[in-house]
Amino acid sequence: DYELCEEWGHLYPVPREDLINLHREHLLHLLEMGDTEKALQLLERIEDPGVCLAISEQSLDQHPNLAASHFLADYLTAHFYASLTTARRNEIQALYIGSKVLLTLPELSRVNYSHLSSRPLLMLEQLLMNMKVDWVAVAVQTLHQLLAGQEIGFTVEDIDSLLSKYAEKALNFPFTLKEKRS
Repeated sequence: DYELCEEWGHLYPVPREDLINLHREHLLHLLEMGDTEKALQLLERIEDPGVCLAISEQSLDQHPNLAASHFLADYLTAHFYASLTTARRNEIQALYIGSKVLLTLPELSRVNYSHLSSRPLLMLEQLLMNMKVDWVAVAVQTLHQLLAGQEIGFTVEDIDSLLSKYAEKALNFPFTLKEKRS
């Protein structure tokens, strides 16, 4: 049905907003089905870069599943980096990095942290508070690799500071040891 509508759009004038809505729904459908190859082909078929940017951004703002969010954030960063405002660029890159960190977690546990996908530092802090030290180690390694040469609103030093803060809290004893009297 989407392809038929797309053909119709080539034959008859369709308002820009309707065309954007059609392509957005088609793109989200393809990504929900896990067909990133066809999704990429769809985006490449769109001749107007402004329409393509609008479709990609609106699709990302619909908060699709983890894989779809990761794909869209990667696509927007790769193709429209210069067209995005600094704040939007940081938001999209944080979502990309957060989704990458989520993908390092065990599949059954991802749902517990998916609401933090656009806030990787907060996700890391939540993992620390939940005592998921092994997961934190993998997440930190992934973050260090992804942050090399990127500006997204936080740095490797912020990660190190967070880790130091929680390491200090782990060694802080809330009570004093009493001497044993004989």
